[in-house]
Order: sequence, then C-alpha cells, then structure tokens
Amino acid sequence: MREILELLERDASLSHDTLATMTGRPVAEVSAQIAAWEKAGVIRRYKAVVDWEKADGSEATEVTAFIDVAVAPARGVGFDDVAERISRFDEVRSCYLVSGGHDLRCTVVGSNIRAVSDFVSRKLSTIDRVTATATHFVLRTHKRDGDTFFEPEPDHRLRVTP
Repeated sequence: MREILELLERDASLSHDTLATMTGRPVAEVSAQIAAWEKAGVIRRYKAVVDWEKADGSEATEVTAFIDVAVAPARGVGFDDVAERISRFDEVRSCYLVSGGHDLRCTVVGSNIRAVSDFVSRKLSTIDRVTATATHFVLRTHKRDGDTFFEPEPDHRLRVTP
C-alpha cells in the first residue's frame, strides 16, 4: 500500500483507476484505502506545484525566506511548544527541527522583503525563548518539491528513420 502513497506524492492528480492499474490492486481497494488515509490524516491535502513566473509571465508576487531560529529549550517540552507557536502564523509555510547552529528552520513568505522583515522583528523574535534568528532570502528557485524550474536542454540527437 505504500506504493499508492508514493505515487500520489509524486502526482496527486492520478485517478483511483490509474492507481489501481499501476499497483495491480482492485479499484475498490485503492479507493477504500485512500479514503481511510484521508480520514486518518495520513494524506493531509492534495496540491499542485506552480511555476508562478510562467503562469503570469512576471516575477514572483511574494518573497520567500528561510529563517533559522535559535531557541532556549524548556524542561519537558524541548522545542516543540515554540515550534508549534511559530507554525500557527499564516506567514510560515514550513517549520522543521534541525541540527546545526540553530534549532528550527522555517520557510516564511511575505508580499515583499519589508513584510518578511516585519514578521521576524515583530512576531518571531518576540516569542519567549527565541534567542536568535538568521534570515536568508530566496533569490531564485531552481527546484522545489522535486520539480525543477528550468527548461530542459533540447535534444540534439539526429532523428532515426526506419
């Protein structure tokens, strides 16, 4: 059954019929399993990966930043309560506990650099036990969620005719 999850993660638009064919399972079994995963929260949501520059022909309409956050851990909860609080902000798209010089790495979006800066200075840095932040603005996206954002090189091979 893991194969179904892997296929959906790669392409959420696959129909239950297609998934059944690809896995060799009955359609009813695939549909029932997917419904169970949706109900249990295993499948959180379905989404599309969009190249916004191609969609509207202009530069990105929002600014993305990776923000590393240092947190003073608390007895019994470690970093979890701070990570949960940070994750509740609409600006935060992801939040991970990481190893290295900082404890959390967050992906934050805003309408412009100033909006992200205001988020860090007014919301993020004022949370109890947040001791430091380091902000890294995304200048250009080359790959996201396993999808590349550049044109493939043209095929220069000569055509073969029978």
